[in-house]
This record gives sequence, structure tokens and C-alpha cells, in this order.
Amino acid sequence: MSEDIIVERREAVQVIRLNRPEKKNAITRAMYARMAAALQEGDADAAVRCHVFLGVPGAFSAGNDLSDFLAVATGGEAGTEVFDFLAALAAARKPVLSGADGIAVGVGATMHLHCDLTFATPETVFRTPFVDLGLVPEAGSSLLAPRIIGHQRAIALLALGEGLSAAEARDCGLIHRVVPAAELEEAVLAAARAIAAKPAEALRITRDLLRGPRTEVLARIKEEAEHFRARLKSEEARAAFTAFMNRRKGG
Repeated sequence: MSEDIIVERREAVQVIRLNRPEKKNAITRAMYARMAAALQEGDADAAVRCHVFLGVPGAFSAGNDLSDFLAVATGGEAGTEVFDFLAALAAARKPVLSGADGIAVGVGATMHLHCDLTFATPETVFRTPFVDLGLVPEAGSSLLAPRIIGHQRAIALLALGEGLSAAEARDCGLIHRVVPAAELEEAVLAAARAIAAKPAEALRITRDLLRGPRTEVLARIKEEAEHFRARLKSEEARAAFTAFMNRRKGG
């Protein structure tokens, strides 16, 4: 169990907090496993009515820990933790809310496509540098992003790697509301408490009608994952990871 994920119950709301500030909440395999387990446990618990994802001030998440990517690129085992988490997120039976501040990169951006309500601060930028790393979109984003934000914005986000400011993300439908950093957590939790207080069965049916069957999304997550695993072992990805690590070391 990863200590970098803190899971708390606040009455009917389950809070899943990414808590690795020294690495800007870069997500490790252990963190993915803990988040997947938390979603599944919360869905199975009648006392939990809503899930909430939060990060730390200045960083929702820098995305996948690149050292895990590099390990796979150099012959290591990919594992199923990322896919297990994305599948649990896409199939979550209870509403999922999120609050983002600052960095929201890679999966730190795409996971909000699965959230029912996302709040962000004015400082937040959503960015997905998949192609720049020799990779492809994940989390079902190649299916969901064009539907939610439109084809051209999706190309800019997922292929060009252009960032979306919080205001742009709100205007194109990626997030619900922009709030000051000091108000972010309470705004998300207030919305979660309001959702948790609704008649549970009516809310479940309404959410299912709005979201539609998840089979197509889960199939796309699986398809993307197959491409992603193959790309991790590609020469393009190895070169991109090596260049990134060298830049980080000042080399």
C-alpha cells in the first residue's frame, strides 16, 4: 500500500488524495494500485456515496512517474496497475469529483475526463505530452476528449501537446468551475456533500443515463493500453525518455 495516496472518509464522501509533493505527485505503480483499490472499496461500501480526487497545492499530478516508463523501455515488466486504475475509474458506480491546482499533466489531465465534476484553480494547466514522449493517449482520452472538448481542441491537447488553461478547460467543457486556490478543496467537498445527500437510486439512474454504457470506453482504454505498452519499448520512446532524464539532470 502506497503512503503517497491518502484515503479518508468524510461521512459519505471518500477522499483519495495524491500526496507525493516532492515529486509533484508523479504517480507510481503502487499509487495506481492504491487508487484502484480505494475506488473498488468505496463502490462496494453502501456508506460511501461519492469519490473525490485531490492533489497538493501547486500539483494535482505531473503524470506517470517517468522512471517507471524508463524501466519498461529498457526491458522491465509493464504490470497492470495503470490499466486496473483506469478501468476502475471508468467503471466507478458512484459519482467522481476532482479538484486540480497547478500541474495536471498526462494522466493527471486525462483522468478528469472520467470525473462528473472537476474544479480547478486559475493557475492550473492541463497538458498531455504523449506524442512528444513517443507515446499515445491513454485513459480513453482518444475517445472521450473529442466528444467533450471537440476534435480540434483534442488534437491540440493530445497530439500537439498544447496546454489548456483552467479558463479554456472550463469553456470547452473539460471542467466545471474555476475557483481560487484557497477555496478549491472546500468547493469540491461542498459539491460532493451535496451529491451525497441526493436520493441515491435516482442519482445512480440519472448518472448512468448521462454517461451511457461504459463498454465502449473500457474497450478504448484497453486498445490504447496495448499501443501504449508497445510504444514504451519503441526507439522513439527510449530516445525521448533519455533526453528528458538528461535535461532533468542538467546534462
